[in-house]
Amino acid sequence: MDRVIAKKTWSTKRILTILGIAAIAALIFFSIYFTSGKSRLNVNTERITVSEVKKGPFQETIPVNGIVLPLTTIYLDAQEGGRMEQKYVEDGAVMKEGQPILRLSNPDLELNLANQETSVFNVLTQMQIARNNAQQNTVTRMNQMAEVDNALKEAERVYKLNKELYEKKAIGAQDFRSSENTYNYQVRRKKLTEEIMKQDSATNRIQIEQNEQSYINMKKALELMKRKVGDLIVRSPIDGQLTSFDAEIGQNIAPSTRLGQIDVLDGFKVRAEIDEHYISRIITGLTGTFSFAGKAYKLKIKKVYTQVTNGRFQVDMEFVGEEPKGIRRGQTLQILVALSDETEATLLAKGGFYQQTGGNWIFKVSENGNTAYRVDIQLNRQNTDYYEVVSGLQPGDKVVTSSYENYGNMQELVLKKQ
Repeated sequence: MDRVIAKKTWSTKRILTILGIAAIAALIFFSIYFTSGKSRLNVNTERITVSEVKKGPFQETIPVNGIVLPLTTIYLDAQEGGRMEQKYVEDGAVMKEGQPILRLSNPDLELNLANQETSVFNVLTQMQIARNNAQQNTVTRMNQMAEVDNALKEAERVYKLNKELYEKKAIGAQDFRSSENTYNYQVRRKKLTEEIMKQDSATNRIQIEQNEQSYINMKKALELMKRKVGDLIVRSPIDGQLTSFDAEIGQNIAPSTRLGQIDVLDGFKVRAEIDEHYISRIITGLTGTFSFAGKAYKLKIKKVYTQVTNGRFQVDMEFVGEEPKGIRRGQTLQILVALSDETEATLLAKGGFYQQTGGNWIFKVSENGNTAYRVDIQLNRQNTDYYEVVSGLQPGDKVVTSSYENYGNMQELVLKKQ
């Protein structure tokens, strides 16, 4: 009797057919997947930094380095040139006003002083001689005037007497005319003598005044020369500390040579250098903060130097409130200068991604955390910790903020844990 054999549902041929179809479908799927335009890269999550975008207070700041300087500095320049003969103090000494610092020698200047003193003495001597001569001349003229007066009186007496006698016919006309002529001569003689005395007096007065003025001018020149010689001893112009003083014995110092400076010890300021990119935004009154010995301090921009050198410009800042104790000239301070008031903003933590993207895009982590994909963003202001997000991200979004140096042109990151 024949037995009915049941037909197998999953034959070997059928299974092989199904596997072939599945393989072809998988091949098509992966071909489409890898040629869809999205390049992917597997990334170990332990080697990247994922930051969360958040909402919070934001203030635009820039970091700058500042050098502590004295509040007031007086530069010490040589008024006169010469050879350095003696140093009275060393660099760093605390000086009192008028205290000597160094002594120079200048034989030519000292010789000029001696010649000037001799010239002044000669002028004084000549002035005394001229005054004595004027006095003698005055005495002589006065004696002459006395003689003229006496002769005039005698001639007047004789003339009047002869006039009476002539009117009485007691003497002749010849005697009368002779006495009259003598009298008139003495009158003219007196007038001439008086005129000569006036002229001599005026001449003597002018000469004496000229001599005195010459003496005064030469005394002024002598005083000036004495000060020039006195400047060979360089003294401290104010109370303060001597710094940058490096002159040596035997060194020839030219006039106007910078010898050092005197720092007034009544306070400090900070001079900072800032990138020229910010020159239009830096104004007096802006504030900055820094930490010193574990305590925060505040500074305010007092002066802006608009000259740009090597792409940077300088500002002077003064302390607001308490000045740090123990701060010293030449110390470097790391300062955060505030360019804006504090406002509420969407914040993105700073990271290495910016070097490759320029802040134009970023890898945003998907909701399931398995991948991160590129999204376009727009950033605005920044400080030392955050960028201000204008568009492309919302608070709560997670993004990869570490460096993208090894990602090339990848469109998507596959995040995997080790």
